[in-house]
Amino acid sequence: MSTSTSLKESWGTTRTVVRIEHPERYSGLERIMLAAQGDLQRLLSAFFADIVDVEVLYATNTPRTAPASPSSPIIQTRKVQLKCRSAIVCTATSTVTLTSPECERLILDAKFAIGQTFRQMKQVPEFTLKNVEVEESAEGEEELRRTYTLMSPGIECEILEVFPSREMFVDGEEWLKKQARLRHWSPESDTSSGSE
Repeated sequence: MSTSTSLKESWGTTRTVVRIEHPERYSGLERIMLAAQGDLQRLLSAFFADIVDVEVLYATNTPRTAPASPSSPIIQTRKVQLKCRSAIVCTATSTVTLTSPECERLILDAKFAIGQTFRQMKQVPEFTLKNVEVEESAEGEEELRRTYTLMSPGIECEILEVFPSREMFVDGEEWLKKQARLRHWSPESDTSSGSE
């Protein structure tokens, strides 16, 4: 089920409001994750009360023939997995456009993840939620997907994130334990077949 879900946020001196279109389609925790603005890894770490690591699956760049600038951007396509206790909690595929030497250094040389880049620069990026989808995975799980953009001086990102199971937002700890059991299961170790 693909839905074009918009997010509107406003704030004043004493009031903040974040509105996600069709909020009844998503749990409270899912709405928090959908509204994450470059700090998803931090929020997932708080939710699971554990370390969340970024594992880079691939990262390819356009040639670095000159320092990144608006007239000579460097574009990186990358795919990463966010993992907690070796379980994949999110897969993110991104196109990152770098237009400043500092952002180029942080992403390409220092190997900062996207969220950490914004934190290092002490910038809150401009966030636009473009799309939210719920799809069935090959394993029969309901995946939650979001596409969004993050923009700040020197860097623009378009990101597709896939959360492998909406079940993980219902009972995080039990879901992590289930993933660990599935990783260690093999047909030879299955004694539930009844054969002796």
